Amino acid sequence: MPERRQSACDREAPAVAWCVRAPQGPAELEAYYRLRWRLLRAPWGQLPGSERDEFEELAVHRLVCDLTGRVLGVGRLHCADSEPRHGQIRYMAVDPQWRGQGLGRQLLAALEAAAVRQGLERIDLNAREEAVDFYARQGYAIVGESHILYGVIRHMRMTKALASAERVR
Repeated sequence: MPERRQSACDREAPAVAWCVRAPQGPAELEAYYRLRWRLLRAPWGQLPGSERDEFEELAVHRLVCDLTGRVLGVGRLHCADSEPRHGQIRYMAVDPQWRGQGLGRQLLAALEAAAVRQGLERIDLNAREEAVDFYARQGYAIVGESHILYGVIRHMRMTKALASAERVR
């Protein structure tokens, strides 16, 4: 019987059907951006490229992939310009076929862990209305209304204080 080749997911999380990690290589980074565009921009007629901004090179990117390497979810963390020790999570999305299975929760936990490693004390985000309950279940609190994207997608500002690095160890 031929030996099955292990993927990076197999080495990191052999007991599950997916893993959370940083994009590996240019092709996977492009698949990460394609999913971001397909889920967060294409439904509103936005062109490819609109899913990127000026913080991409400075940000922490995480994806959820299955054991074949197919990207199922994406998210990004960057340090907030206006507030020291604060991070912002943006561009979180999980393929609709995979929602409700814990991928988003694990993706968010990976971004929060990266924030703690960077010494950040708080994460802020702007959640689409349909995602507010998800973030609330993960410990985020609504602090007010945010913007309305493309004239139709209402967002709420949410925040979460992070455990210090000393308490995480």
